Amino acid sequence: MKRVLVIATGGTIASAEEGSGLAPALTGEQLVAFVPEVAQVCHVEVAQVMNVDSTNMRPEGWLTIAGEVRRSYDDFDGFVVLHGTDTLAYTAAGLSYLVQGSPKPIVLTGSQLPMGDPGTDGKRNLLDAVRVACDDAAVGVMVAFGGKVISGTAARKVRTRSFEAFDSLNVPDLGRVRDGRVEWADGVCGRICGAARACAAEEVGAPSTVRFYDALNPRVAVLKLTPGMDALVVDALRPACDALVVEAFGLGGIPEYDGITETLLAWVDVGKTLVMTTQCPYEGADLSVYEVGRAFCDRPGVLMGGSATTEALLAKTMWALAQAADPDGVVDREQLAELFASC
Repeated sequence: MKRVLVIATGGTIASAEEGSGLAPALTGEQLVAFVPEVAQVCHVEVAQVMNVDSTNMRPEGWLTIAGEVRRSYDDFDGFVVLHGTDTLAYTAAGLSYLVQGSPKPIVLTGSQLPMGDPGTDGKRNLLDAVRVACDDAAVGVMVAFGGKVISGTAARKVRTRSFEAFDSLNVPDLGRVRDGRVEWADGVCGRICGAARACAAEEVGAPSTVRFYDALNPRVAVLKLTPGMDALVVDALRPACDALVVEAFGLGGIPEYDGITETLLAWVDVGKTLVMTTQCPYEGADLSVYEVGRAFCDRPGVLMGGSATTEALLAKTMWALAQAADPDGVVDREQLAELFASC
């Protein structure tokens, strides 16, 4: 029987009404006790690393979770992270860059209703996540929620109440859990790809070797452009940020009025980084198509986000900035671009 470590962090699944709204109250041990069927699937142990509403999850929390995986890695066959749904996609992306090339699965899940609610989806999601974590084909970071199995860098919460809260953007679902069995999608081989393998830069057929990272640069923000935005908004972010993930219009339109383009380009002129993406959830950005985006193409310090999710780009930028910086915090732009392109 396989050994799975459940890493509890709080979230709706652990919440109870305490007079001022739902708040995390149950421990990981209590949550597992709600699902006795888990004992028929594997041997489970629990690590309670925090107990917070996921609204309060920060990059430091991603490092805490990754650190627990690293400490326990040799003792378990798989890992399940219980997490609040609101920022689960960010944490899944963060872990995908902090734990790369893992031959063991790291599965995130949670629920839309607390575990103690009679109609909760928490029991199913926890059991499904454990089943995925025990499946011989599962590797790397993924999300198991509402019957879906999604790559850790492709998940996004798209529904606030429905049990199928997450979709996979621009990447097909890895599989589904049906009738207690994990069914992988066509074309998903026994060693699932995603960021976990791609970032490891392994040769085809080579054994996967896990790589842990313990540094992030949290000085990254997301800027969603809006019609009529004042360039002062961009300037106001500069002292607090080393990089911006810019959600442009459509394929990559950047307004030319009121100095928006010039103010954004001034970021890279002072050594900061821009990551360009789109506000559209599907099909990605290409800033070379329209004149209003071309000023950002092939410009040192400007990175293209392609069809990746904003959540994944935020996490990737935090990770890549930390790896490309020298002890004084100066970023090697060439190394940054190589890291960014590698996964």
